[in-house]
Amino acid sequence: MAINKTRVAVIGSGPAGLTSALYTSRGQYDTVVFVGKLLGGQISTTHEVENFPGFPDGTTGPELVEAMRAQAEKFGTKYVYDIVTEVDFSKGSPFYIKTDGGEEWLADAVIVTIGANPRELHVPGEKEYVGRGVSYCATCDGFFFRGKEIIVVGGGDSALQESLFLTKFASKVTVVHRRDELRAGVSLQERAFKDPKIDFIWDTVVEEIKSDANGVVTSATLRNVKTNEAYDKPVDGVFIFIGYDPNSDVFNGQLATDAAGYVLIDQLYRTNVEGVFAAGEIHDSVFRQAITAAGDGCAAALTTIKWLQDREDQLQPLDNVMVEAGD
Repeated sequence: MAINKTRVAVIGSGPAGLTSALYTSRGQYDTVVFVGKLLGGQISTTHEVENFPGFPDGTTGPELVEAMRAQAEKFGTKYVYDIVTEVDFSKGSPFYIKTDGGEEWLADAVIVTIGANPRELHVPGEKEYVGRGVSYCATCDGFFFRGKEIIVVGGGDSALQESLFLTKFASKVTVVHRRDELRAGVSLQERAFKDPKIDFIWDTVVEEIKSDANGVVTSATLRNVKTNEAYDKPVDGVFIFIGYDPNSDVFNGQLATDAAGYVLIDQLYRTNVEGVFAAGEIHDSVFRQAITAAGDGCAAALTTIKWLQDREDQLQPLDNVMVEAGD
């Protein structure tokens, strides 16, 4: 099988990846986006998006993703609807990429936008009701729970930070934690314990999330791990904050990461490998917003364009014709 070639490979198709592709394609650099498991990433599973600029009446995750995909395609971006399974960055540019569909590619520059996934509870009802009462992002979805009762699952800093934020909207926030003490910092614990809207259920896990006939969350089955007692707690929402896992394993240690696996970059979005850049949640463990990811994608693309411009005389001709997978 012939090896395909492109100037820019974008690994990942969330807001960071699609924005990167828009900029590099518009800059007249052949660009291929390796879509991965789901076009648009996590934002594509969000039913309502009200905090992305330019949509005063709001939009949906799928609509936002489709608009971003089409805009990048308008300027020449091509899409490969495969998952990247192997890369070789050790020899420098051009970089080798292989997908689960068996395609092999060489790219002069790579922008990594593969993101991070929230850890799941892996209980019945969790995946089914994402966007209908199940959420992994208080900033994204808290507004939709005004005056409602919700539970937050977790016991670390993120769980308490998000619980405190959710009190701006919810009438009551109940933190459900599998242990009898929290892992969060002392100051966060003090704030949460003092907040009249926050209650705690200790030594307890969520075993199932239930909904009404319309698929909207109405309750959660909780089980005390010490007594084994199980019961249904009526709730309007379940927010899960038990950590995130960056999708950096595919790079097999070729990109420098922190202890948690997030790719390390400098102020210009450059990784430790020259010609490989990163944007979005693959490096961002703090903000995790579609708009910050898009901004990252823009910045990483501009750095990539400058890097390619500085090496114009070294770039080899592209002798392949790129096609969108499935055409």
